[in-house]
This record gives sequence, C-alpha cells and structure tokens, in this order.
Amino acid sequence: MSAAEIRAEARRILQICRICNYCNGFCPVFAAAERRPQLVDADLDHLAHLCHACRNCFYACQYAPPHVFAVNLPRALAGLRHQLYLEYVWPVAGRWLLNHPFTGLLLAIACGWLLVLGLIQINAAFGLGEGSLSPFYRRLSWGSMVFAGALPMLGSGMALAIAWGRYWRLTRPPRPRGWRQALLQTFHAVLSLRHLSGGGVGCNDRDAAFSQSRRQLHQLLFAGLALAAASTLSASWCHHVLGLVAPYPVLSIPVILGVAGGIMMLIAAWGLGWVTLKADPQPRTPHSSRLDLAFSALILIVSASGLALLGGRTTDLMPVLLVIHLGSVVAFFTLLPYSKFLHAGYRAMALLQESLSLEDRQCVPSNGRPPRSAHPTDCGPHQG
Repeated sequence: MSAAEIRAEARRILQICRICNYCNGFCPVFAAAERRPQLVDADLDHLAHLCHACRNCFYACQYAPPHVFAVNLPRALAGLRHQLYLEYVWPVAGRWLLNHPFTGLLLAIACGWLLVLGLIQINAAFGLGEGSLSPFYRRLSWGSMVFAGALPMLGSGMALAIAWGRYWRLTRPPRPRGWRQALLQTFHAVLSLRHLSGGGVGCNDRDAAFSQSRRQLHQLLFAGLALAAASTLSASWCHHVLGLVAPYPVLSIPVILGVAGGIMMLIAAWGLGWVTLKADPQPRTPHSSRLDLAFSALILIVSASGLALLGGRTTDLMPVLLVIHLGSVVAFFTLLPYSKFLHAGYRAMALLQESLSLEDRQCVPSNGRPPRSAHPTDCGPHQG
C-alpha cells in the first residue's frame, strides 16, 4: 500500500470508530479522535503514536472482520506507524534497515565485531594497553572502549533527534500551555505504562484473553537497562575515582548491578519475543512483528553476551567474549534509530502533546479565544 492508501484506511476506520463510540473507555486514542473531527494527516500521525497496541478495541469491535466494514484499528495504526518511521527516518538509507530488521541486525553485529577486533589490533600494534593492571584494558584501552561506544551513540543520537524533531514540528499543539503539569503527567504515564493495561483489565497480548504480561515485561526491560547503565557508571567511578582495577569482585556494586540488569534484560527480551511469536497476527502487521522480534533478539544477544563475559572474565575465553559483547553493544547503539526503539520517543511525545492539548483547552474560555495574558501558570488547574 502507498502512504496515501495507508492514511486513507486509518482515516476510514477512525471515522467509523467516532460514530460508534463503543471503545471510548479503552485508551486515549478515541477521545483524541473525537477532538480532531477533520482527521488531517497530522491528526492521524499523532493518533498512530498515541496508540499503544493494547488491541482491546479489535476484540471488542462488532465491525471487525469478517464484517463488511472490516474495522481493524490496531492493524491500521501499526501500518501507519511503520510508514511514519520511514518518512521521518534520517538518513534516508535507514529505511532499508527498518524494512529489513533481521538482515540489518546481522550486518550491524558483524560490523560491531569487526570494529572491536580492529581496535584490539591497533591497541596491540601501538601498545596502547601496555602497563594497565586490568586484563580488559590490556586488550582494549579505556579510550578505545569509549571511542567504540561513543561513535555509534553520537550518530544515533543525531538521527533520533532529527526523526523525532520532524514528528514534533508536524504534530505539536498550536498553542501549548501548562508545560509543567503536562510533563509530570507524561512522565507518570511513561514510567507506569498504564495504557498497556488497555481499558484497565489488561491488554490482549496474544488473543482475546486479557493479560498484563507485555506491560510487566516492558517495565522489567526498562529496569534492566537502567541497572546496566548504572553498572557501567559505577565501574567508571571505581576505575577513575577510586583507582580500583577491573575485573571487580562478585559482590562489588558494578557486578551486582550488571548481573541484575543483565538477567532482567534477558528475561524481558525472551518474554517479549515469545509474546510476539504467539500473538494473533490479525491486529498486527508483518513489519511491526519483525521490528519487535529483531529488537528483542538484539537485546537478548547484548544481555546474554554481557553475562557470559562476566562469567568468563577470568578464563582464556575472555578476549573472545569481550569482542562478542562489545561488538553487540556497538550494534545496539547503531540500530537504535532504525529499530522498535523509535516508538519510545514517538510515544512519549504523543502523550506529551495530548497532555498539552488538554491543558490548552482548559485555558480557552467559552468565547473560544485564549486570554491575552494567558500563561502556563495562570490558567486551568494552575491558577493562583
């Protein structure tokens, strides 16, 4: 389907949903569609990312296939989300990675391994790690490790900023007010993932039965990533500030945080991949399923290789495990702008835009014109 056909299908279904109103209690998408009766392209883009694919509406809908109306809103919005990934991505070559996530995953991991191997050879040729007490830094100096991680992080950060910035400029509210309250509401919604509870009883993760598993696995993944980052930061503190030499004892803070984070990431990635494989394909698109599975596989590789390196750090396998893990981490940072991770930023901005729109409406009096002196702290719930 072309981009115009994808938007036309999403618009058709949302117009039916606005007339029916049966699913209004499930998630913010339906109330937001009510406030956007024209359903222009920017409205559709916003609603696509506001949807969290709980799929409650699909199984509750009396007009779902095989009805002649063929209402399948989760699938229509999933298709539109993928189209938006392609439209906003930077550089344009990233579209290939979004359309071929598993091939891109293999290429990124292979390139990551080659980069780390090359850096190890350069370190050996110029003696960059000589004199280090750490077996890690004798193989690959601290500066080389920072370079291997910083290079893809900076590139991905720029690509994500450009893609998310394009979406924000197109869909932001015209007169945003109440930034403080909106940011607090968005922060709470992102951390709690409350919309992954569907209408309150859970999502239809795999079929018509309700479940909280996808919400819990997402939260477990977020906690694992946070602990892994904390482990890296604490290890840097131990090395540069305390002068301690890696590898650190089993009961040290970096190791405890790293093990806990790695196990959480491993369980979450495996669980999310399993849910995706077993899910009903009707309310999904092949593109969304492939992106989900590829990202789960990448996190699985990163977490498993990290735990393997931790377990084999004092063995003869350490150099090989170091290349595998660091190369996988390089691939992870490289693929962030071209993976399902994109949805995290779009989703957060959609929630923020929705909160700002609601705050803005509270500032507009009955005559439809905001007061000239309106200020985020002077209207609605912020008054006084």
